[in-house]
Amino acid sequence: MKIAIPKERRADEARVAASPDTVKKYVGMGFEVVVESGAGEGASLADASFTEAGATIAADAAAALKDADIVLKVARPLTAAEGCDELALMKSGAILISHLAALQSQEQVAAYAKAGVTAFAMELLPRISRAQNMDILSSQSNLAGYKAVLDAAAEYGRAFPMMMTAAGTVPPARVLVLGAGVAGLQAIATAKRLGAVVYAFDVRPAVKEQVESLGGKFVEVEAPAENAETSGGYAKEMGEDYKRRQAEKIAEVLKKTDIAISTALIPGKPAPVLITEEMVKGMRKGSVIVDLAVEAGGNCPLSEFGKVVEKHGVKLVGHANVPSRLAADASLLFAKNLLNFLTLSYDKEAKGLKINWDDEIIKGTALTRDGQVIHPALQAG
Repeated sequence: MKIAIPKERRADEARVAASPDTVKKYVGMGFEVVVESGAGEGASLADASFTEAGATIAADAAAALKDADIVLKVARPLTAAEGCDELALMKSGAILISHLAALQSQEQVAAYAKAGVTAFAMELLPRISRAQNMDILSSQSNLAGYKAVLDAAAEYGRAFPMMMTAAGTVPPARVLVLGAGVAGLQAIATAKRLGAVVYAFDVRPAVKEQVESLGGKFVEVEAPAENAETSGGYAKEMGEDYKRRQAEKIAEVLKKTDIAISTALIPGKPAPVLITEEMVKGMRKGSVIVDLAVEAGGNCPLSEFGKVVEKHGVKLVGHANVPSRLAADASLLFAKNLLNFLTLSYDKEAKGLKINWDDEIIKGTALTRDGQVIHPALQAG
Protein backbone atom coordinates (compact mmCIF):
# COMPACT_ATOMS: atom_id res chain seq x y z
CA MET A 1 0.00 0.00 0.00
CA LYS A 2 1.15 3.51 -0.81
CA ILE A 3 1.07 6.34 1.75
CA ALA A 4 1.22 9.91 0.41
CA ILE A 5 2.35 12.95 2.40
CA PRO A 6 1.47 16.08 0.39
CA LYS A 7 2.72 19.56 1.20
CA GLU A 8 0.23 21.60 3.23
CA ARG A 9 -1.19 24.49 1.20
CA ARG A 10 -3.55 26.26 3.57
CA ALA A 11 -2.56 29.72 4.79
CA ASP A 12 -0.52 29.83 8.01
CA GLU A 13 0.12 26.06 7.89
CA ALA A 14 3.79 25.12 8.24
CA ARG A 15 3.35 21.63 9.69
CA VAL A 16 3.71 18.29 7.92
CA ALA A 17 1.87 15.03 8.58
CA ALA A 18 4.92 12.78 8.76
CA SER A 19 8.43 12.79 10.21
CA PRO A 20 11.52 10.82 9.22
CA ASP A 21 10.88 8.62 12.26
CA THR A 22 7.30 7.78 11.28
CA VAL A 23 8.31 7.27 7.64
CA LYS A 24 10.91 4.76 8.76
CA LYS A 25 8.25 2.92 10.76
CA TYR A 26 5.79 2.90 7.84
CA VAL A 27 8.47 1.48 5.54
CA GLY A 28 9.24 -1.16 8.16
CA MET A 29 5.56 -2.08 8.22
CA GLY A 30 5.66 -2.72 4.48
CA PHE A 31 4.16 0.53 3.18
CA GLU A 32 5.53 2.53 0.27
CA VAL A 33 5.83 6.19 1.32
CA VAL A 34 5.81 9.15 -1.07
CA VAL A 35 6.48 12.66 0.24
CA GLU A 36 5.87 15.75 -1.87
CA SER A 37 9.03 17.82 -2.33
CA GLY A 38 9.19 20.63 0.22
CA ALA A 39 6.48 19.17 2.45
CA GLY A 40 8.68 19.41 5.52
CA GLU A 41 10.34 22.76 4.85
CA GLY A 42 8.15 24.71 7.27
CA ALA A 43 8.97 22.20 10.01
CA SER A 44 12.74 22.25 9.30
CA LEU A 45 12.61 18.79 7.72
CA ALA A 46 14.53 18.54 4.46
CA ASP A 47 13.57 16.20 1.62
CA ALA A 48 16.84 14.35 2.26
CA SER A 49 15.73 13.43 5.78
CA PHE A 50 12.68 11.68 4.32
CA THR A 51 14.64 9.87 1.61
CA GLU A 52 17.13 8.64 4.21
CA ALA A 53 14.17 7.21 6.13
CA GLY A 54 13.04 5.30 3.03
CA ALA A 55 10.55 7.63 1.34
CA THR A 56 10.37 8.62 -2.32
CA ILE A 57 10.17 12.32 -3.11
CA ALA A 58 7.46 13.42 -5.56
CA ALA A 59 7.80 16.62 -7.59
CA ASP A 60 4.30 17.94 -6.88
CA ALA A 61 0.95 17.15 -5.27
CA ALA A 62 -0.37 15.32 -8.33
CA ALA A 63 2.63 13.01 -8.40
CA ALA A 64 2.43 12.41 -4.64
CA LEU A 65 -1.28 11.68 -4.53
CA LYS A 66 -1.49 9.62 -7.73
CA ASP A 67 -2.47 6.04 -6.87
CA ALA A 68 -2.04 6.70 -3.11
CA ASP A 69 -4.01 4.26 -0.97
CA ILE A 70 -3.62 6.39 2.18
CA VAL A 71 -3.27 10.18 2.33
CA LEU A 72 -1.99 11.75 5.55
CA LYS A 73 -2.54 15.50 5.98
CA VAL A 74 -2.46 18.05 8.76
CA ALA A 75 -5.32 20.23 7.45
CA ARG A 76 -8.27 19.34 5.26
CA PRO A 77 -7.71 19.31 1.49
CA LEU A 78 -8.18 22.47 -0.52
CA THR A 79 -11.22 22.67 -2.78
CA ALA A 80 -11.27 23.93 -6.35
CA ALA A 81 -12.68 27.24 -5.11
CA GLU A 82 -9.70 27.63 -2.75
CA GLY A 83 -7.02 26.90 -5.34
CA CYS A 84 -5.44 23.51 -5.98
CA ASP A 85 -8.25 20.93 -5.87
CA GLU A 86 -6.45 18.38 -3.72
CA LEU A 87 -9.46 16.10 -3.40
CA ALA A 88 -9.64 15.73 -7.18
CA LEU A 89 -6.07 14.40 -7.15
CA MET A 90 -7.02 11.49 -4.88
CA LYS A 91 -8.24 8.23 -6.34
CA SER A 92 -11.59 6.69 -5.49
CA GLY A 93 -11.07 4.26 -2.61
CA ALA A 94 -8.25 6.27 -1.03
CA ILE A 95 -8.18 6.69 2.75
CA LEU A 96 -7.79 10.29 3.97
CA ILE A 97 -6.66 10.88 7.56
CA SER A 98 -6.40 14.47 8.81
CA HIS A 99 -7.87 17.25 10.93
CA LEU A 100 -10.86 17.74 8.64
CA ALA A 101 -12.89 20.30 10.65
CA ALA A 102 -15.81 18.03 9.83
CA LEU A 103 -18.47 19.71 11.95
CA GLN A 104 -17.70 23.07 10.37
CA SER A 105 -17.19 21.77 6.81
CA GLN A 106 -20.09 19.43 6.18
CA GLU A 107 -20.33 20.24 2.48
CA GLN A 108 -16.76 19.06 2.06
CA VAL A 109 -17.53 15.84 3.95
CA ALA A 110 -20.25 15.18 1.36
CA ALA A 111 -17.61 15.79 -1.33
CA TYR A 112 -15.36 13.11 0.20
CA ALA A 113 -18.23 10.65 -0.03
CA LYS A 114 -19.01 11.63 -3.62
CA ALA A 115 -15.34 11.17 -4.57
CA GLY A 116 -15.31 7.69 -3.04
CA VAL A 117 -12.75 8.71 -0.41
CA THR A 118 -12.86 7.06 3.01
CA ALA A 119 -12.25 9.98 5.37
CA PHE A 120 -11.24 9.95 9.02
CA ALA A 121 -11.47 13.19 11.05
CA MET A 122 -8.85 13.05 13.78
CA GLU A 123 -10.42 15.95 15.69
CA LEU A 124 -13.42 13.71 16.43
CA LEU A 125 -11.30 11.04 18.14
CA PRO A 126 -13.09 9.74 21.27
CA ARG A 127 -11.43 10.87 24.49
CA ILE A 128 -10.77 7.44 25.93
CA SER A 129 -7.58 6.16 27.54
CA ARG A 130 -6.46 3.89 24.69
CA ALA A 131 -6.81 6.73 22.19
CA GLN A 132 -4.62 9.20 24.10
CA ASN A 133 -1.56 8.59 21.94
CA MET A 134 -3.61 9.38 18.81
CA ASP A 135 -5.15 12.62 20.14
CA ILE A 136 -4.08 15.45 17.83
CA LEU A 137 -6.12 18.02 19.76
CA SER A 138 -4.19 17.31 22.95
CA SER A 139 -0.74 17.19 21.38
CA GLN A 140 -1.27 20.42 19.45
CA SER A 141 -3.12 22.27 22.22
CA ASN A 142 -0.30 21.52 24.63
CA LEU A 143 2.11 23.42 22.38
CA ALA A 144 -0.43 26.19 21.77
CA GLY A 145 -0.79 26.80 25.50
CA TYR A 146 2.97 27.10 25.86
CA LYS A 147 3.34 29.39 22.86
CA ALA A 148 0.47 31.60 24.03
CA VAL A 149 2.43 32.54 27.14
CA LEU A 150 5.53 33.33 25.09
CA ASP A 151 3.46 35.44 22.71
CA ALA A 152 2.00 37.28 25.70
CA ALA A 153 5.45 37.89 27.14
CA ALA A 154 6.62 39.29 23.81
CA GLU A 155 3.77 41.83 23.76
CA TYR A 156 3.75 42.67 27.46
CA GLY A 157 5.86 45.71 28.30
CA ARG A 158 6.92 44.46 31.72
CA ALA A 159 8.66 41.50 33.33
CA PHE A 160 6.90 38.31 34.47
CA PRO A 161 8.72 37.46 37.74
CA MET A 162 9.11 39.50 40.89
CA MET A 163 12.53 41.17 40.86
CA MET A 164 14.10 42.68 43.96
CA THR A 165 16.83 45.16 43.10
CA ALA A 166 18.69 47.98 44.83
CA ALA A 167 16.54 50.36 42.80
CA GLY A 168 13.32 48.83 44.02
CA THR A 169 11.05 45.83 43.59
CA VAL A 170 9.33 44.81 40.36
CA PRO A 171 6.01 43.10 41.16
CA PRO A 172 5.16 39.81 39.42
CA ALA A 173 2.76 39.77 36.49
CA ARG A 174 -0.75 38.56 37.22
CA VAL A 175 -1.97 36.06 34.63
CA LEU A 176 -5.53 34.78 34.22
CA VAL A 177 -6.06 31.63 32.15
CA LEU A 178 -9.62 31.08 30.96
CA GLY A 179 -10.26 27.42 30.25
CA ALA A 180 -8.25 24.71 32.01
CA GLY A 181 -8.13 22.11 29.28
CA VAL A 182 -4.87 20.89 27.76
CA ALA A 183 -3.88 24.33 26.40
CA GLY A 184 -4.92 26.10 29.56
CA LEU A 185 -3.04 23.78 31.88
CA GLN A 186 0.13 24.15 29.83
CA ALA A 187 -0.33 27.94 29.86
CA ILE A 188 -0.64 27.85 33.65
CA ALA A 189 2.52 25.78 33.99
CA THR A 190 4.49 27.98 31.57
CA ALA A 191 3.39 31.29 33.13
CA LYS A 192 4.23 29.89 36.54
CA ARG A 193 7.73 28.87 35.38
CA LEU A 194 8.24 32.45 34.14
CA GLY A 195 7.44 33.72 37.64
CA ALA A 196 3.91 35.07 37.24
CA VAL A 197 1.11 34.84 39.78
CA VAL A 198 -1.43 32.69 37.94
CA TYR A 199 -5.20 32.44 38.25
CA ALA A 200 -7.42 30.12 36.24
CA PHE A 201 -11.11 29.79 35.53
CA ASP A 202 -13.08 26.88 34.10
CA VAL A 203 -16.78 25.95 34.20
CA ARG A 204 -15.76 22.44 35.28
CA PRO A 205 -15.16 22.39 39.06
CA ALA A 206 -13.39 19.04 38.62
CA VAL A 207 -10.29 20.74 37.15
CA LYS A 208 -9.64 22.80 40.31
CA GLU A 209 -7.22 20.18 41.64
CA GLN A 210 -5.25 20.15 38.38
CA VAL A 211 -4.97 23.94 38.37
CA GLU A 212 -3.76 24.02 41.97
CA SER A 213 -1.27 21.20 41.37
CA LEU A 214 0.44 23.47 38.82
CA GLY A 215 0.61 26.37 41.25
CA GLY A 216 -2.41 28.24 39.92
CA LYS A 217 -5.24 29.71 41.96
CA PHE A 218 -8.68 28.53 40.88
CA VAL A 219 -11.28 31.24 40.32
CA GLU A 220 -14.62 29.88 41.49
CA VAL A 221 -18.08 31.10 40.58
CA GLU A 222 -20.69 30.88 43.31
CA ALA A 223 -22.86 27.79 43.01
CA PRO A 224 -20.54 25.82 40.68
CA ALA A 225 -21.93 24.67 37.38
CA GLU A 226 -23.53 21.26 37.37
CA ASN A 227 -23.14 18.94 34.41
CA ALA A 228 -20.48 21.28 33.04
CA GLU A 229 -18.60 18.50 31.30
CA THR A 230 -19.50 16.21 28.41
CA SER A 231 -18.84 12.49 28.55
CA GLY A 232 -15.83 13.19 26.31
CA GLY A 233 -14.30 15.58 28.84
CA TYR A 234 -15.14 18.82 27.02
CA ALA A 235 -16.75 21.85 28.64
CA LYS A 236 -20.46 22.31 27.95
CA GLU A 237 -22.20 25.54 27.09
CA MET A 238 -23.84 26.77 30.28
CA GLY A 239 -27.21 28.36 31.09
CA GLU A 240 -27.88 32.11 31.22
CA ASP A 241 -27.88 32.41 35.02
CA TYR A 242 -24.48 30.75 35.29
CA LYS A 243 -23.14 32.88 32.42
CA ARG A 244 -24.21 36.05 34.27
CA ARG A 245 -22.44 35.04 37.49
CA GLN A 246 -19.43 33.90 35.48
CA ALA A 247 -19.19 37.25 33.70
CA GLU A 248 -19.35 39.17 36.97
CA LYS A 249 -16.54 37.11 38.48
CA ILE A 250 -14.30 37.29 35.40
CA ALA A 251 -14.82 41.08 35.15
CA GLU A 252 -13.77 41.44 38.78
CA VAL A 253 -10.58 39.39 38.32
CA LEU A 254 -9.67 41.05 35.00
CA LYS A 255 -9.44 44.47 36.65
CA LYS A 256 -6.35 43.21 38.50
CA THR A 257 -5.00 41.10 35.60
CA ASP A 258 -1.99 41.96 33.44
CA ILE A 259 -2.29 39.08 30.98
CA ALA A 260 -5.35 37.02 30.07
CA ILE A 261 -5.02 33.84 28.02
CA SER A 262 -8.34 32.48 26.79
CA THR A 263 -8.60 28.90 25.53
CA ALA A 264 -12.30 28.06 25.82
CA LEU A 265 -13.82 26.11 22.93
CA ILE A 266 -17.05 24.15 22.47
CA PRO A 267 -16.73 21.43 19.78
CA GLY A 268 -18.74 22.23 16.68
CA LYS A 269 -19.93 25.62 17.99
CA PRO A 270 -18.63 29.20 18.05
CA ALA A 271 -16.28 29.93 20.94
CA PRO A 272 -18.08 31.30 24.00
CA VAL A 273 -17.62 35.02 24.71
CA LEU A 274 -15.82 35.27 28.05
CA ILE A 275 -14.20 38.73 27.80
CA THR A 276 -16.60 41.45 26.69
CA GLU A 277 -15.64 44.90 25.45
CA GLU A 278 -16.71 46.39 28.79
CA MET A 279 -14.34 44.01 30.57
CA VAL A 280 -11.51 45.08 28.27
CA LYS A 281 -12.23 48.72 29.09
CA GLY A 282 -11.86 47.84 32.78
CA MET A 283 -8.41 46.28 32.37
CA ARG A 284 -5.15 48.06 33.12
CA LYS A 285 -3.49 49.98 30.29
CA GLY A 286 -0.73 47.87 28.77
CA SER A 287 -2.47 44.59 29.58
CA VAL A 288 -2.46 41.75 27.05
CA ILE A 289 -5.12 39.26 25.97
CA VAL A 290 -4.07 36.18 23.97
CA ASP A 291 -7.17 34.67 22.37
CA LEU A 292 -6.44 31.06 21.42
CA ALA A 293 -10.09 30.64 20.37
CA VAL A 294 -9.89 33.37 17.71
CA GLU A 295 -10.26 30.87 14.85
CA ALA A 296 -13.66 29.85 16.25
CA GLY A 297 -14.87 33.44 16.63
CA GLY A 298 -12.85 34.27 19.74
CA ASN A 299 -13.46 34.39 23.48
CA CYS A 300 -13.21 38.17 23.12
CA PRO A 301 -15.19 39.88 20.33
CA LEU A 302 -12.45 42.51 19.97
CA SER A 303 -9.85 39.93 18.90
CA GLU A 304 -8.99 39.87 15.21
CA PHE A 305 -7.99 36.67 13.45
CA GLY A 306 -4.34 36.65 12.43
CA LYS A 307 -3.60 40.05 13.96
CA VAL A 308 -2.24 41.77 17.06
CA VAL A 309 -4.37 44.85 17.72
CA GLU A 310 -4.67 47.42 20.49
CA LYS A 311 -8.07 48.49 21.77
CA HIS A 312 -8.88 50.54 24.86
CA GLY A 313 -5.20 50.43 25.79
CA VAL A 314 -5.12 46.61 25.79
CA LYS A 315 -3.23 44.48 23.26
CA LEU A 316 -5.24 41.62 21.79
CA VAL A 317 -3.23 38.79 20.26
CA GLY A 318 -5.11 36.68 17.70
CA HIS A 319 -2.43 34.68 15.91
CA ALA A 320 -3.71 32.15 13.39
CA ASN A 321 -2.84 28.47 13.81
CA VAL A 322 -0.72 28.77 16.95
CA PRO A 323 0.57 25.15 16.89
CA SER A 324 2.04 25.89 13.44
CA ARG A 325 4.11 28.65 15.07
CA LEU A 326 6.05 25.75 16.63
CA ALA A 327 5.92 23.72 13.43
CA ALA A 328 8.93 21.48 14.06
CA ASP A 329 7.72 20.05 17.38
CA ALA A 330 4.06 20.19 16.37
CA SER A 331 4.77 18.13 13.25
CA LEU A 332 6.67 15.44 15.14
CA LEU A 333 3.79 15.03 17.60
CA PHE A 334 1.08 15.16 14.92
CA ALA A 335 2.95 12.61 12.81
CA LYS A 336 3.21 10.25 15.79
CA ASN A 337 -0.53 10.65 16.49
CA LEU A 338 -1.29 9.55 12.89
CA LEU A 339 1.15 6.63 13.10
CA ASN A 340 -0.56 5.40 16.25
CA PHE A 341 -3.96 5.74 14.61
CA LEU A 342 -2.88 3.75 11.55
CA THR A 343 -1.22 1.11 13.72
CA LEU A 344 -4.64 0.43 15.29
CA SER A 345 -5.79 -1.03 11.94
CA TYR A 346 -2.48 -2.56 10.83
CA ASP A 347 -2.48 -6.28 9.98
CA LYS A 348 1.04 -7.66 10.47
CA GLU A 349 0.44 -10.77 8.42
CA ALA A 350 -1.00 -8.96 5.41
CA LYS A 351 1.32 -5.95 5.90
CA GLY A 352 -1.60 -3.64 5.26
CA LEU A 353 -4.73 -2.23 6.85
CA LYS A 354 -7.60 -4.27 8.22
CA ILE A 355 -10.09 -1.77 9.60
CA ASN A 356 -12.40 -2.90 12.40
CA TRP A 357 -15.47 -0.78 11.71
CA ASP A 358 -16.96 -1.75 15.07
CA ASP A 359 -14.05 -0.25 17.05
CA GLU A 360 -15.25 2.86 18.93
CA ILE A 361 -12.17 4.81 17.79
CA ILE A 362 -12.98 4.05 14.16
CA LYS A 363 -16.68 4.77 14.69
CA GLY A 364 -15.85 8.09 16.31
CA THR A 365 -13.58 9.33 13.52
CA ALA A 366 -14.93 7.75 10.30
CA LEU A 367 -16.83 10.29 8.21
CA THR A 368 -17.36 8.50 4.91
CA ARG A 369 -17.31 4.96 3.56
CA ASP A 370 -18.44 3.39 0.27
CA GLY A 371 -19.71 6.71 -1.07
CA GLN A 372 -21.81 7.50 2.00
CA VAL A 373 -21.51 9.87 4.96
CA ILE A 374 -21.56 7.53 7.94
CA HIS A 375 -20.74 9.64 10.99
CA PRO A 376 -23.85 9.96 13.25
CA ALA A 377 -23.20 13.66 13.92
CA LEU A 378 -23.25 14.44 10.18
CA GLN A 379 -25.88 12.18 8.69
CA ALA A 380 -28.81 14.40 9.65
CA GLY A 381 -27.08 17.42 8.07
